[in-house]
Amino acid sequence: MRWLKQGRIFDPASHAGWGSHAQGPTVLVRDDYLRIYFASRPRPNISLPSYIDVDAVDPQRILSIHQSPLLEVGGRGSFDEFGVMPCDIVDNGDEVWLFYTGWSRGTTVTYVLSVGLAVSRDGGASFRKAFEGPVLDRTRYEPFMTMAAFILREGERWHAWYGSGIGFYPSEGKYEPRYVIKYACSLDGMEWHQPNVTCIEPKTEYESNTRPTVIKVNDVYHMWFAYRGAEDYRGGKNSYRIGYARSSDAVKWQREDAASGIAVSDEGWDSTMLAYPYVVRVRDRYLMFYNGDGFGASGFGYAIGYPDEGSLGFP
Repeated sequence: MRWLKQGRIFDPASHAGWGSHAQGPTVLVRDDYLRIYFASRPRPNISLPSYIDVDAVDPQRILSIHQSPLLEVGGRGSFDEFGVMPCDIVDNGDEVWLFYTGWSRGTTVTYVLSVGLAVSRDGGASFRKAFEGPVLDRTRYEPFMTMAAFILREGERWHAWYGSGIGFYPSEGKYEPRYVIKYACSLDGMEWHQPNVTCIEPKTEYESNTRPTVIKVNDVYHMWFAYRGAEDYRGGKNSYRIGYARSSDAVKWQREDAASGIAVSDEGWDSTMLAYPYVVRVRDRYLMFYNGDGFGASGFGYAIGYPDEGSLGFP
């Protein structure tokens, strides 16, 4: 797949009243418009979700901007006390389910993450948290954190791919998290079986990868994801890039980053970082929405995918 960049859609610095970021674009597809959820930071170090609606044919044309947070942080001691960040959106009958990463703060480490669920009964315009606790969390085999789940429903089977913490390492006076992408499955989207299966093996000892997005075409699963190095990754040489992998069974993956089809630009808003991809099919086109520099501080844009003829299982 080759991705042709179309430019930035939303820059939070250009819209009065917005916080410092528009992180983790997450797309609900409708006939005439796309609703793009993301996390802003209306208060320092607090992430809260909102959305914009854009034209389905021309996603750079913003139709409306939701001006207030969809959800608030949880209560004292909760898994989402310090942040709510969307990671996937799923139609489920008459409801729309928003899976989100909840942030809590640590003492010896900076943060701990878990995945929660919020439910909309008005088409995705407003949400209520389904539970006070998370639906994808630490287990006896995955003891550190879970985050950034992507959900794919196939009949009665639900798949999830998500970032899973595998430890911390000392760096510049603090402990940085390490995480890899793992797999879970469910029959209802709420009770998940986490078999502790690593989908994407790191290329180096301290590489971290997360925020998978998956589409299935011609019985092949295709994943794009964000990966970074251990040091100098906040705008430096080891900043996030977008990788690619494919699978025939949703569990075992073959990593082929050279086939991701997208790289940083020579200059501009996405010249030092590419992060948090989200791929959807809209009508007859594949679209990738992604963040650029600063983990979403520069906003998000999109690219159109052009399958290489006869490759990767695409038509």
